[in-house]
Amino acid sequence: MRYTANNPVTESFPMSPRDKRVSVAPDVLMRELEGEAVLLNLDSETYFGLDEIGTTMWTALATSATLESAYCALLEIYDADPERLRADLLDFVGQLAEAGLVDVHDITA
Repeated sequence: MRYTANNPVTESFPMSPRDKRVSVAPDVLMRELEGEAVLLNLDSETYFGLDEIGTTMWTALATSATLESAYCALLEIYDADPERLRADLLDFVGQLAEAGLVDVHDITA
């Protein structure tokens, strides 16, 4: 998986950012180098690369209490159309979840 900002938005991940939190899966390691990141899923022994925008999104997700707060943090960083940013973030989370890199939970869970 190589996530870049130019990936087309496919199907939105079926969730509302207001009621979800995203956590890094327990067997995932991340290393950042010159603004880009490499993720290692120890379960599948698979490496994943993120460009600068993907790395920023990853950091926002990993450090925010909710998906909505990660989205708000990214709005502060990027001068982007809010709906496009939301769609890109949901698409990114969907890809991460599918690869087993993050877990998505209800806030009440």
